[in-house]
Amino acid sequence: MSSPLAAPAPGLDPTRAWMRGHRTATDAVLAFGVLVAMVLGSFVQPPGIHEAATFGTRTPDLPSVVLMLVGAAALVLRRRRPMAVLAATGAVSLVELFTGEPRAPVAMSAVVALYTVAARTDRPTTWRVGLVTMTCLTAVAMLVGPLPWYAQENLGLFAWTGMAAAAGDAVRSRRAFVDAIQERAERAERTREEEARRRVAEERLRIARDLHDVVAHHIALVNVQAGVAAHVMDKRPDQAKEALAHVREASRSALNELRATVGLLRQSGDPAAPTEPAPGLAVLDELVDTFRHAGLPVVVARDEQALPAAVDLAAYRVIQEALTNVRKHAGTGARAEVSVVRVGRTVEITVLDNGGDPADPAPEGPGGAAGRDARTADEAAGAAAAPDGGGHGLLGMRERATALGGTCTAGPRYGGGYRVHAVLPVDGAPAPAAVDAH
Repeated sequence: MSSPLAAPAPGLDPTRAWMRGHRTATDAVLAFGVLVAMVLGSFVQPPGIHEAATFGTRTPDLPSVVLMLVGAAALVLRRRRPMAVLAATGAVSLVELFTGEPRAPVAMSAVVALYTVAARTDRPTTWRVGLVTMTCLTAVAMLVGPLPWYAQENLGLFAWTGMAAAAGDAVRSRRAFVDAIQERAERAERTREEEARRRVAEERLRIARDLHDVVAHHIALVNVQAGVAAHVMDKRPDQAKEALAHVREASRSALNELRATVGLLRQSGDPAAPTEPAPGLAVLDELVDTFRHAGLPVVVARDEQALPAAVDLAAYRVIQEALTNVRKHAGTGARAEVSVVRVGRTVEITVLDNGGDPADPAPEGPGGAAGRDARTADEAAGAAAAPDGGGHGLLGMRERATALGGTCTAGPRYGGGYRVHAVLPVDGAPAPAAVDAH
């Protein structure tokens, strides 16, 4: 197996692919090569103390040729039955060591089989099997036959079996190492894909919150002003024109914010996205004026300190959603109070309303007595859309605050009304836990 850290030679790729797809044929070729090597080795006279190795001075007998054929044939199945092949080649090697005169190198097949066992099993098995094979073959070679126990042929058998076991174990360790690297690379790839999907989901959720804030706020105002215009169109056309002007202004603001939000989804080849800044507390007065025109008195108290862009946007959206909920769900004559106060390393946003009082005289203007019927219809629609008293707006406020490490709570006030309280960290420090209002 080639290492992923270094590319193999181009000419070896087809050969390796063929060998992996034809394992039995590959083992048959190997077995034939081992047979040729054993036959050629049987014609070699091992070197003596004062003599060099010579070729052709001896010839194998028929039993040795048969044992070499059996040992080579067994290697064809070395991948399928490594232990059985090792036992068979070891047996024919022992027979040759007992009976061969002169001895043929039949043990070469046992060396290849031992390498296969070491490469395809674990290290403890390699140690046990290798030690038994090496001991048996070497002991028989030293104790049987005319050669002295210290002959180079006997010592060579000991060395070859030991090297075969060591080489097989090294190959197995390298394969395990390469497999581990590949597994880690695949796991890292899966982790990257999961992280990409998670970020896409978070971005979709953030865009959905922005779209909800824009649509819920401006469409609610358009609904109220349109109802007022329809109510006073015949009797007070001037007031109807004023309400329609507010409808036009609210719809234009909604389109601008939608265009800015959708611009985030543009691709690199699309036209340039809008360059106007995201809304923040710098335009809070304009936001509050839209609610005042809709008939909701709002009192604002805030610090003029600059906030980080993400905190500034979150604070603006919390106030926008809270006032929208007051306008949609509070009773007739409701009033709201907004406060933005810097407290240490956090900024606290509080939006209060009195819940409305049917006994209070409604203020004059589009949201006054003339618009009471439209406002009442809007409250009924809001109650139907959020029967449990909450919806995507409250969830969106909490998610915005949590994304910055802050908190956002909402609940009814003692004596009537509702309270929304958000605590956002200014410098990234976690905000203290807040307690729901009761």
